[in-house]
Amino acid sequence: MRTHILGARVIDPASGLDQVTDLYLQDAKIAAIGTPPAGFVAERQIDAQGLVAAPGLVDLSVALREPGYSRKGNIASETLAAVAGGVTSLCCPPQTRPVLDTPAVAELILDRAREAGHAKVFPIGALSKGLAGEQLAELVALRDAGCVAFGNGLGGFHNNRVLRRALEYAATFDLTVVFHPQDRDLAEGGLAHEGPTASLLGLAGIPESAETVALARDLLLVEQTGVRAHFSQLTSARGAEMIAAAQARGLPVTADVAMYQLILTDEALEGFSSLYHVQPPLRSAADREGLRQAVKAGVIGAIASHHQPHEADAKDAPFGATEPGISGVELLLPLAMTLVQDGLLDLPTLLARLTQGPAEALRLPVGRLTPGVPADLLLFDPQATTLAGETWFSKGANSPFIGHCLPGAVRYTLVDGHIVYQAA
Repeated sequence: MRTHILGARVIDPASGLDQVTDLYLQDAKIAAIGTPPAGFVAERQIDAQGLVAAPGLVDLSVALREPGYSRKGNIASETLAAVAGGVTSLCCPPQTRPVLDTPAVAELILDRAREAGHAKVFPIGALSKGLAGEQLAELVALRDAGCVAFGNGLGGFHNNRVLRRALEYAATFDLTVVFHPQDRDLAEGGLAHEGPTASLLGLAGIPESAETVALARDLLLVEQTGVRAHFSQLTSARGAEMIAAAQARGLPVTADVAMYQLILTDEALEGFSSLYHVQPPLRSAADREGLRQAVKAGVIGAIASHHQPHEADAKDAPFGATEPGISGVELLLPLAMTLVQDGLLDLPTLLARLTQGPAEALRLPVGRLTPGVPADLLLFDPQATTLAGETWFSKGANSPFIGHCLPGAVRYTLVDGHIVYQAA
């Protein structure tokens, strides 16, 4: 359908465009910006005066829970939640049942995502069979089936020699490896950041060194093997400094941070609410500030929701017996807008961390708003507010932000020129 979007503030971080103008969509692509293409006759008009038009958000970690965990969510429900949050492209981690370590599982996920018709899904395959960290998965076959990167989650590898061989193999085929830097031994049994709050509450701590020790090892192996590496879910200021130093040395590394890590600290645990139970844990106010500055400087180039929906029972137990994770993709844009409200980032920089940065980190063919590219875009009102939870599409309501009034509101989300979400 030929669509004319009138009078939006069009922001495309990848090209530096930031102006009030019109957009013209045709044949699932951006046909033109500013001046209509020859012979263009609109079949649909969207009055976007007062709205911002941006590339659809790109979220590098959204657990879809399918196959295997239908009580927590499914591809249809979680991709609908994604587009309600302005996310048009997302990566799903390999922690499914069965694990995403065969082409058949990747194809199942992609088929069901196409059937749902909401967001575009880019699977991240398992780096090792069964995520056990012992035998390499069929990486090339998984790549050919549609996987855009490979990771092993927080489980990591028991044997550094096996990990090194895996990275060498990935480098040979120019595959991207996603690291979740947390030393298993240092983190074992931990529930919260090791510090005064954990001591006060009597919770077993996870030291900062659980992240930095693993990060140091991983960065040395990246340097030795030359593999493209993305470090996911950074939690510490020291970890961000180590990424900055690696980038300064020219290593091919990128990083992301969970949106909630830029807002919350371990002090949120004082009420023992399981909604704040996440892994890796919320850390100190100093760590949060270090992460924020790394995002501002571009050292951390991507902000992700790290969406992990759970059924109610998974959070209805004493803190230590609950499952970690926050359902967050539906609120990615309004939560991110708090960084603009706080004066940390201007709007174009924020949108760069939500579109261009994540797309470039995993080399995804999305995150741009220029003529000829797929018409995946977001229209939102930066002056409006979102009452979190007023509408809710995810099967997991495990969000500590429900009930909060947040800045910014998604009005339209379009994928390939089709409206996949429109606010009521």
